[in-house]
Amino acid sequence: MLRLAAEVSPVERRALALAFVCYFFVLAVFYILRPVRDTVATLVGVGRLQLLFTGTFIGTLVASPLYTWLASHLRLSRLLPAVFWFWLLNVLAFAELFRLAPDSVWLAGAYYVWFSVVNLFMVSVFWTLMVDLFTPIQATRLFALIAAGGELGAIAGPILTRALVSRLGLPGLLVLAAAGFGLVILLVHLLMHEKRRLRERGAQAQVSTLEHDLPGNPFSGFTELFSSGYAFAQAAFIWLMTWVATVGYFFQTDIIAHAFPALAGRAQAIADIDLAVNICTAAVLIFGMGHVLRRLGLTAALVLNPLLMLGAFAALLLAPSLLMIQALQIVRRVGQYAIARPSREICFTVMPQASRYRTKNVIDTVIYRFGDLTSAWTQSGLLAAGFGLAAGAVLAMGGAVLWGGVGGYLGRRYEKLRQLSMGSVS
Repeated sequence: MLRLAAEVSPVERRALALAFVCYFFVLAVFYILRPVRDTVATLVGVGRLQLLFTGTFIGTLVASPLYTWLASHLRLSRLLPAVFWFWLLNVLAFAELFRLAPDSVWLAGAYYVWFSVVNLFMVSVFWTLMVDLFTPIQATRLFALIAAGGELGAIAGPILTRALVSRLGLPGLLVLAAAGFGLVILLVHLLMHEKRRLRERGAQAQVSTLEHDLPGNPFSGFTELFSSGYAFAQAAFIWLMTWVATVGYFFQTDIIAHAFPALAGRAQAIADIDLAVNICTAAVLIFGMGHVLRRLGLTAALVLNPLLMLGAFAALLLAPSLLMIQALQIVRRVGQYAIARPSREICFTVMPQASRYRTKNVIDTVIYRFGDLTSAWTQSGLLAAGFGLAAGAVLAMGGAVLWGGVGGYLGRRYEKLRQLSMGSVS
């Protein structure tokens, strides 16, 4: 499979295998914790969901500079496992609290906000380690395969949840997730050791070390967004991606609600989308994305997803049906996970190490949530003004055009920076 999917040298195989398995468990834990969030959200009620979205954005604004502050006071080799230890202890605490007060609305709201903040950090911290381990050339060959490991975890997590929830209950699922975090911590330690081993042997790898902190103030990640055109382009790329994605989510909610009067039917329709997305994404990442990156280049990969969404929304406007929204969501999410995710992560490999930990975190969390928030309020405003979802689709098409333009610029800037960084020390 490795020979089929990417050209992996013998010295890279252990690092690739560890990264593949680590991301498998990161997303397996993610997809155990997420159904718990969606379940407890029913205790809060749909009329209060806007409060949870607001709480999530505020929590992200607080957590991002706090993470940067920790990075300036702890060696990176301690910071990376420490954040997973913190989340593990959080999960165990929530498990005990849900056992004691299973019907608490306040507890449900706290868990919803906690997970909605943490889920982006989980993925961001993992990929931060990846872009600090592999060089740009390695990333082009290997990141699609690593992302495929996560997609297999995204399939395994819901299967485990569905099989064990009746036996374990919500507290038991949280304990299971905590055990998954324990495995992630072990694998993070092994990956950090692998980074040191590759450097000591003179093998190809990022030359930066993890045995130091990153001096700076808690808001330095925000500052760089406005002082670096490259970082700003990365932020614009993720903001437009999430903005367009939220429009698709509004369409999905509306069409499925009208197509299925019962909640069970809606849940099944959404589950069908999730299953198709995870299977298709894993297949694309294992057998296709690596070839796209190597043959067409990063710029083409960054532009491909916006083009797909432009065509998908145009088709949805012509035929706004259940089948079409299911197809759009599958195309959107497969494109986001299989194309945009590995492609944009490669862009961070040419940034200085401090930017990989500080600015990347702001982009992956705060800017991502800002895209959700602004798009949701825009769609709500259009609906309140009587324009309907079609107006949102037209705006999404315009957003996809801008997104593609930003992707093209980002890809060209990456190629220039990659040439400059060849042989340089981060």
